[in-house]
Amino acid sequence: MNGRDASLGTFWNRDFIIALFGYTFLYLSVSMFFLLPLFLGGFGPSKGRVGLIMGIHSVLAILVRPVFGRLIDVRGGRRFALAGVAVLAATVPLFHLVHDAGAFPLLLRAVSGVGWGVGMTATIAVCSDFAPPASLARSMGIIGVAGLVANALGPLLAEELIRKVGYGGMFDAALIFLVAALAFLFLTRQAPQYRRAGASPGGPGHLRAVPTATLLVISAMPVFHGAVRGAMIYFVALFGKSVGIARVGPFFLVFSLAAILTRFSIADLSDRYGRKRIVFLAAVVIGLNLFVLSQVRTLGLLLLTGFVGGLGQGLIFPALSTYIIDYLGRENKGLAISLYLSLFDVGMGIGAPLFGWVSDRVGYRGMYISAGLLLLASTVLFMAKAPKTETDR
Repeated sequence: MNGRDASLGTFWNRDFIIALFGYTFLYLSVSMFFLLPLFLGGFGPSKGRVGLIMGIHSVLAILVRPVFGRLIDVRGGRRFALAGVAVLAATVPLFHLVHDAGAFPLLLRAVSGVGWGVGMTATIAVCSDFAPPASLARSMGIIGVAGLVANALGPLLAEELIRKVGYGGMFDAALIFLVAALAFLFLTRQAPQYRRAGASPGGPGHLRAVPTATLLVISAMPVFHGAVRGAMIYFVALFGKSVGIARVGPFFLVFSLAAILTRFSIADLSDRYGRKRIVFLAAVVIGLNLFVLSQVRTLGLLLLTGFVGGLGQGLIFPALSTYIIDYLGRENKGLAISLYLSLFDVGMGIGAPLFGWVSDRVGYRGMYISAGLLLLASTVLFMAKAPKTETDR
């Protein structure tokens, strides 16, 4: 093993840290656009039009991830990370030219969705390439922390820039962060496994060898996880208002802090005790916490459920994502990551209208109880039918 490859034995090695900075700046830039609806609202569009412009970004990201996940496995993530971020960097300045909520911003959001889908998936793959194989879950947890921090800071920074210098300042700052992401990703080196001749991942063809029932069971878990998380996050403000809790902002703060704390301290539990065991533990924590959330009547209990929910989410993401990586094989990591992210996003997308419909019929309390039951039932099925991986033996 040469000196270049030897660095892979250390978790906090040069390339992992540099790639992690690249991911953080990428996520920071994209999260600033959470406030784009305010900009679009100034043109007087319908809510449906704003939803379409915002939503097409996620739809395109979901569609391109599995396709490029295979290419990432074959050719390495670095070139695709650079390409995805470059697409975003080319798109963001054009928002200065938007003067209505018509076809032009819709096109920009669609193109940026492609850049985000490719860039995010590839950058995560690049980061995990430089973490020791025995610490894969821990590396995914740390990568998740970077996303959580950027997700919290981006909108706050965007809000300040809009207030002080207008939306143009937000677009300029987003571009600066993308340039920083490009610079950090450019400084990373190609991972050793992609320098070896003859490496040939199994790719999507590997999925055809998986029994359909098994594939459905495995795929259902991130979908249900995403749907339940959507139910917990999207409706908590309305639920809090309905029970007389005026301020729910602290809920999101303690949720994020708990998820960050978990991923720094115990994200490697599945590396040590097996993926399925920790997925089960995390799902039980989240499910039971939803039952408690359904009974909230005070701010103190709301904050407690936010903290416990964050702990559960901090555990399930690295355990479930690395389970899929282990099952499909480390040589198909890009495909596995892209599938996990796409399935989770699909769950988030269908969870909001589904549980909104449930809440219309049984109220918010009944909705959270239903979400908890759904997650626990899907977890029982996952534990019974999903195959074991090498960490579970």
